[in-house]
Amino acid sequence: MPWQEVSVVSSRKEFVLLASQPGANIRELCRRNGVSPTTAYKILARFGEEGEAGLLDRLRRPHVFPRQTLADVEEAVLEVRDRHPAWGGRKIRRRLLDLGHEQVPAASTITVILQRNGRLAGAAGCSSKRWQRFEQEAPNRLWQMDFKGHFALVLGRCHALTVLDDHSRFALGLEACGNQRGTTVQECLSHVFRSYGLPECMLMDNGSPWGSDFEHPHTPLTAWLIRLGVRVLHSRPYHPQTMGKDERFHRTLKAELLGGPPFRDLVHCQRRFDRWRDVYNLERPHEALGMATPASRYRSSPRPFPESLPAIEYGPGDSVRKVGEKGRIAFRGRVQSQQSLPRLSHSSKAHDRGWLLGCPLLQPASRPDRRQGRLKASTMCPNTCNLCVRSEHLRRGVGGDPRLRARTGWSRS
Repeated sequence: MPWQEVSVVSSRKEFVLLASQPGANIRELCRRNGVSPTTAYKILARFGEEGEAGLLDRLRRPHVFPRQTLADVEEAVLEVRDRHPAWGGRKIRRRLLDLGHEQVPAASTITVILQRNGRLAGAAGCSSKRWQRFEQEAPNRLWQMDFKGHFALVLGRCHALTVLDDHSRFALGLEACGNQRGTTVQECLSHVFRSYGLPECMLMDNGSPWGSDFEHPHTPLTAWLIRLGVRVLHSRPYHPQTMGKDERFHRTLKAELLGGPPFRDLVHCQRRFDRWRDVYNLERPHEALGMATPASRYRSSPRPFPESLPAIEYGPGDSVRKVGEKGRIAFRGRVQSQQSLPRLSHSSKAHDRGWLLGCPLLQPASRPDRRQGRLKASTMCPNTCNLCVRSEHLRRGVGGDPRLRARTGWSRS
């Protein structure tokens, strides 16, 4: 019978003893034990040279590995991994090529090196649904802006404001804020606009400080953006995948920076943010960009940021009213409360059937639609900002049409 795996050494020892007897038939013993004569004579030769140690299995590993990764290359791989613990094989390979290394192994080989040296804790991939992706054709066509969930510092909490270019994934802003107020965001955006210019559009969700809900999407912050000539877009409610690029940026930020020890305060946090943002923009290969860096695909906007905005001009026949708290406008003894209106001065103008409430962000509008008693969407500003969706055409008379009054939200003061 063949050598038994559980007693291979003892079986070989028995075979050697039987084959060493005077007059033993070696080939007959080979047939009985199911081994070839070549193997049998090799075992007998090793036993004669090394004794019982020659009966043990020898390693079949080759003595020379002509395609083995060099030790210095493996050290370079581990060095990049230790500097960026969240990077995988493809990013590390591209980084080594950018640093000028000549003999860079394949991404799969780098992954094996990481596994062999205990740098990979486990499988990170998981099955997910394919989403419909979009990407602007050029930089500054669309910026995405959002707050990363606030996290604790040694002293206080940090609200990370992120601004990302849709085309290049270039991180334009990564600010450590102490709150999420509109004035704080406006100050941060002013700094970003001075450095990179103005975009054509900005995409954000429906939360504070750039909106309250889907019905009231605008605030003084978005009104300021519209006056700068920036088109304001809001994502679909309860669909964070609309802002998937910025959400993915938040995941990378958490994996590569926020997972470490807590920051001391906002100043310390901002210094770490600035240092990591340089690595993200200038060094880190991006898989969605074909392993290129975001800085290689970005260029500054040709639209400069105006330090001061010109005053809003109204027509000679307009009656100007200031928007108060919660969007309250008083006109001719009646008060409208509409939170979606920004705190700007609105105008009212007489028409042949009544009065028209106008927002200064509107383009010159055509005559109101008499059948519906309201402004058409086509008369709104190019931002389709819905600021004046409820700025309907008001009828004359005390009380007016109750159905129209209920739809517009106007009431007697």
